[in-house]
Amino acid sequence: MAGGTESAWTTLEKLPCEEVCRNADARFVPSADSYALSCFGQEILVCPARREITSFSPITATLLDRLRYFSELSILWYLAGARDIPFSGKLIRPSDLKAGQIFTVGSHVLPLDKLARKYGDDVEGFLARGRDLCGENAGLGDASLRLLPFPRVPVIIVLWRACEEFNARADLLFDSSCQLHLPPDIVWATAMISVLMM
Repeated sequence: MAGGTESAWTTLEKLPCEEVCRNADARFVPSADSYALSCFGQEILVCPARREITSFSPITATLLDRLRYFSELSILWYLAGARDIPFSGKLIRPSDLKAGQIFTVGSHVLPLDKLARKYGDDVEGFLARGRDLCGENAGLGDASLRLLPFPRVPVIIVLWRACEEFNARADLLFDSSCQLHLPPDIVWATAMISVLMM
């Protein structure tokens, strides 16, 4: 499991800049003394010296304000822990991850039922919101999106329309490589921000 916010800032601050940029697929902006990182296709700036995460995009305002509880740790531990490796191409459910049981109990259950209710009869709305987040069609279910909360951690959200026999349903999948970049609790937080940004 990951440590807290201060531990993440301290870890990131000690890492060589070139290593962070290569591993996280980020870049360093000397004039801002910050890492520039793409989150849902929007650039955010992370400055370890000032302990600041900022962005000029209205889309990331939700990420950095309303969802800060989830996003700050996720962003910091992604920058500190990502590895320069390709996607595996193998999609897995959260429950299939090491320590995947955290996705299935109590307050850690992802609010996919709310997502299904919101978009179960509005596939166009689902796809439009996905485009706002720079998502791509993943070719699964009745509609699906491949989102990139972080460059090396794709999240796939699959929507199934309601029919006579079944209610609408939403599923979430990861590329199996996610667990090489992030500890289990940060994988969970990344899944949470992906669902809530929708």
